Amino acid sequence: MNEYNVLSFLEKSVAKYPKRVAFKDKDEEINYNDLLIRCQKIAFIIRQNAGMEDYEKNRPVVVFIDRNIRSIQLFLAVVYSGNFYVPIDPTLPAERIQAMLDTLQPISCISASKRKIPFEVNDFDSLLEQSKKIDESYCDKVKRIRENAIDTDPVYAIFTSGTTGIPKSVIVSHRSVIDLVNRFAETFPFPDYPVLANQAPFDFDVSVKDIYNSLHFGGTVVIVPKSYFVMPSALLPYLKENNVNVLIWAVSALRIVQNFKLFDACIPEDISLVMFSGEIMPVKCLNYLMDYWKDATFVNLYGPTEITCNCSSYIIQGRLRDTDSIPIGKSFANSEMFLVNPDTLKRIHKAGEKGEICVKGSCLALGYYRNAQQTDRAFVQDPEVTAYKDLMYRTGDIGFFDESGNMYYVGRRDHQIKHMGHRIEMGEIETVVNAIDEIKMACAVYKESKEMIYLFYSADSQCDDIIIKQIKKLLPAFMLPNKFVYMHELPMNAHAKIDRKKLEEQE
Repeated sequence: MNEYNVLSFLEKSVAKYPKRVAFKDKDEEINYNDLLIRCQKIAFIIRQNAGMEDYEKNRPVVVFIDRNIRSIQLFLAVVYSGNFYVPIDPTLPAERIQAMLDTLQPISCISASKRKIPFEVNDFDSLLEQSKKIDESYCDKVKRIRENAIDTDPVYAIFTSGTTGIPKSVIVSHRSVIDLVNRFAETFPFPDYPVLANQAPFDFDVSVKDIYNSLHFGGTVVIVPKSYFVMPSALLPYLKENNVNVLIWAVSALRIVQNFKLFDACIPEDISLVMFSGEIMPVKCLNYLMDYWKDATFVNLYGPTEITCNCSSYIIQGRLRDTDSIPIGKSFANSEMFLVNPDTLKRIHKAGEKGEICVKGSCLALGYYRNAQQTDRAFVQDPEVTAYKDLMYRTGDIGFFDESGNMYYVGRRDHQIKHMGHRIEMGEIETVVNAIDEIKMACAVYKESKEMIYLFYSADSQCDDIIIKQIKKLLPAFMLPNKFVYMHELPMNAHAKIDRKKLEEQE
């Protein structure tokens, strides 16, 4: 079966494992065969309700999400309809949702949530009821849509924060997702029957890896209730009960396991593959996990949404010192990751020299939906190629290569500051502080108006003296923060990352 559409992953697994559970949450589950039939029928209804002509395709369909398998079913139904889905969290402020809808101008809004939504939507139950009334003619229409598909068609769009305050919608093609899944399959030791615990919200691209890697392998995705990450005593028992063996989680979620010492009560023995991304993993947290999941493979992944989740990886070879940095590794096959001087865009080849990380390959997104200006700013012509169009994506991340060719992430270009005449990467301060046993989480923020570095940190108790001693031991004096702010918990955004904007605004 040719893989030019992500639905081929589903169809291949239906042929092999029709009765195997594809997706499961706390309330319901669905097997591969029923998933296929249901998604195709709902796809027919989506087109019918939108009044689409047979030749029309690649239109945005908003899916108001919830942490349930209904969200995923609607995603796949939208793809079967020949369109692309855009997940939106219905708990966002109505003004922000309206700005997203204004950008998209979707042909339809459908909902997997039981929450009352102040926009015109078709909910899952009504779509399901409508689908039960259609005859077998839907099969021919769905088949024709599939025959007209090409791999550069978009499959989804995900909103990210815009520097102007207006959210940007990153639109990703089938080719890019297929390339990602194939790279994962050839690079990492997935079990024969993977059972993945979904942690990431469906409007965050980490969830893309759960959905499509599982469909590719004929695996099962178990959706973990959000409450288990807030009151986590039930988290590991839930993984154990569902025989979970693969975790593709944000670093902040894995830190919960360490911060709450969850292994003291329960150890899910089946875990064989742990992959993490989103933020810098503190080595002390990694070592804690490796002490208990001794036989598991641990992988540090790197990549922004604009290059389809990830473009590089580093498989952990053994225990590291708490003060070590973990490489983001080397680029996947069929991707090129390199450094440029951010001002001249000239390539950097010297080991240890810092530059902006750029990426090329099939992994690149199609751009930002209906936002040519931002697209042209981020997806630029490689200046070393003058004979034909050859785009690269400027990540805005700063990194460097070591002598063996492994790349290290240092921090965001916009997190690099000039303080007391010195250029400082805030990520370097955070790495040192996060290595301290007493620290749960730390974030360095520069208050430009005051010309002061603030260090916000969470711990069981205030420990400024310990932090100062560690920084003075490992970093130059000019990198010592001017002010330390102890907090019981650091604020987190919807994607389970430290909310830097809130910290920057905090006095």
